[in-house]
Amino acid sequence: MYNAVVSKIRELYSVDKGFIPLHVPIFMGNEKKYLNDAIDSTFVSSIGAYVNKFEDMMAKITGAKYAVAVVNGTAALHIALKLAGVKQNDEVFSQALTFVATANAISYEKAIPHFVDVDEDTLGMSPNALKKRLKEVAEIRKGVCYNRTTGNKIAACVPMHTFGFPAKIDEIIDVCNKYHIPVLEDAAESLGSYFRGKHTGTFGLMGIYSFNGNKTVTCGGGGAIVTDDKQLAKHAKHLTTTAKVPHKWEYAHDQIGYNYRMPNLNAAMACAQLELLEQFIENKRETAKQYEMFLRDVDTVQYIKEPPHCKANYWLNALRFSNEQEKENFLEYSNAQGVMTRPVWRLMNRLGMFKNCPTGDLPIANALGKTIVNIPSSVRL
Repeated sequence: MYNAVVSKIRELYSVDKGFIPLHVPIFMGNEKKYLNDAIDSTFVSSIGAYVNKFEDMMAKITGAKYAVAVVNGTAALHIALKLAGVKQNDEVFSQALTFVATANAISYEKAIPHFVDVDEDTLGMSPNALKKRLKEVAEIRKGVCYNRTTGNKIAACVPMHTFGFPAKIDEIIDVCNKYHIPVLEDAAESLGSYFRGKHTGTFGLMGIYSFNGNKTVTCGGGGAIVTDDKQLAKHAKHLTTTAKVPHKWEYAHDQIGYNYRMPNLNAAMACAQLELLEQFIENKRETAKQYEMFLRDVDTVQYIKEPPHCKANYWLNALRFSNEQEKENFLEYSNAQGVMTRPVWRLMNRLGMFKNCPTGDLPIANALGKTIVNIPSSVRL
């Protein structure tokens, strides 16, 4: 079976021999043209026409009223947490099955990640697990949610749309609204994904995206914050531009700020890539269809497909094996054959720096962590 899967991957990517990476960027549009234009303009840092153009394009693509360009997705989430009022010793609910950047950004504010379980069908935060955990630990005091065990304020909730599959974000927000907890969407992997016809990242107070080199569209590094709140967007732009007070020549700063603004060079590439987003996603969804059809009758492997009411970007295709040993065997075989595959991230509560964080029951996350593998998912030329 392992050989058949590897052979199918080689067939899909038209590579008989040689290395097939997990996900590589594809540059086939105006990238060089826009980069040369930015270089010729001499505005290559955080001030330039392409930064503004990128923000306009992101707002239009996602349907959000405002978008703010930053240097990467982690920085975007850091600023979103700060703007949501997260402070030292506050607790922020998130999922144990996520990329480390989610928990890292929470820690930047010296807040405490509080991990809950995920759903099998979405791989994202489980609204039922969230509800169960909040019933166990939460109480409302004067309209503010606290953990009655630790005494800490529960300041935010950060669900992540894993591999581009939308989580049950409407149910998550309903749960959080009952406890007066703002929701910040980690949509780093889900640009171009929709839940019930609405773009991921636009359901909560703010959403964030990543444009790292392995994302569906990339500018090497880069991120964005989206929101419908004008004041939050204005404050985000101010904070990420070192909190500099606008002036023609004076350098005055009114608070501690961050040098997080996206450079114009990166924005130029991002604009060219965003022009290709629809084409890329159509291509990736066709690849996903091919994988699903091929694996339909393979009993030992489950192909993870988009949940109901969703249109996923299929950023990374995922397989679930019947047990941990089968997963390990496939990882060893496929990588030895020059086809890059990888396991899902180690659960956050199993990392040394987060092992003492509060954590709910994780039966699904634990099971998925032992059995999920990502397979090549690049746009096919």
